[in-house]
Amino acid sequence: LCCGTGDLAFLLARRVGSTGKVYGADFSKAQIAQARRRDRHSQIHWVEADALDLPFVGDHFDAVIQGFGLRNVVDIARCLAEVRRVLKPGGRAVILDLHRPEDPGWRSFQEWYLKERVAGLGRALGLEAEYAYLAPSLERFPSGAEQIELSREAGFAQARHYPLVGGAVGVLVADN
Repeated sequence: LCCGTGDLAFLLARRVGSTGKVYGADFSKAQIAQARRRDRHSQIHWVEADALDLPFVGDHFDAVIQGFGLRNVVDIARCLAEVRRVLKPGGRAVILDLHRPEDPGWRSFQEWYLKERVAGLGRALGLEAEYAYLAPSLERFPSGAEQIELSREAGFAQARHYPLVGGAVGVLVADN
């Protein structure tokens, strides 16, 4: 979900092999078009879709994987409810994203890194506007504990959050 140009979808397709089925869904027509251009031999089904209104029947997927996309949806609670809807009973959602570290040292490092390295690279490439949203998106993104609560409110039976890289990245695992 929010597959962009397909990096995670390609990894998943290799992992499930010929017996599995992978869908790559993204809101951006351009991102899906790029994923299709990159896709030479896989059996991935590319779908232009809104994460808040997925074009799939309920109880459709064994798993939903989302990498660096939840932070960018306009209604996180609704997205989580939609993910739960399309998961089969016993299915699992795994959502990886950037976070604001609680530790002041890690937080300072992240702020420096985003400002000097990431935004600096964006400026050098003439893409400053494309990277300017990162820091503000982190400020309003729910913490791991808040994501667990949102998952429960969306109807997931269990949810856990695993901070990584000093809390700068986190993985939400929610079971249907």
